Amino acid sequence: MERAFLDLLDELRHSSGFPFVITSGYRSPRHSIEAAKPVPGKHAQGIAADIAVSNASQRHTLLKHAFNLGFTGIGVADTYIHLDTRGTTPVVWTY
Repeated sequence: MERAFLDLLDELRHSSGFPFVITSGYRSPRHSIEAAKPVPGKHAQGIAADIAVSNASQRHTLLKHAFNLGFTGIGVADTYIHLDTRGTTPVVWTY
C-alpha cells in the first residue's frame, strides 16, 4: 500500500469520528478479481480500499469526509464504500 494513501485513510478515520473496517485493501494482480480485469485496478496499485458501512449515517459521514480529503475514486454500495486516489479525472459510481 502506498504510504500517502494509508495516511489519508487514517485522516479519514480520525475526521469521521468512528472506527471502520477495511474489507479489501491491496490485492495482488493475480487475485481473481484483479486477474479478471483487462488491467489490474487501483487495489493492485496499493491506492484503494473498501470500507464497511452498516447504515446510511456512516455512509454519509464517510462520503462527506472522503470528498473533503480529496479521494478521487468513490464507489458507493449498500454495505461498503470504495475509495481510491486515482490520478485521473475524479469519478463517483454506485454498485
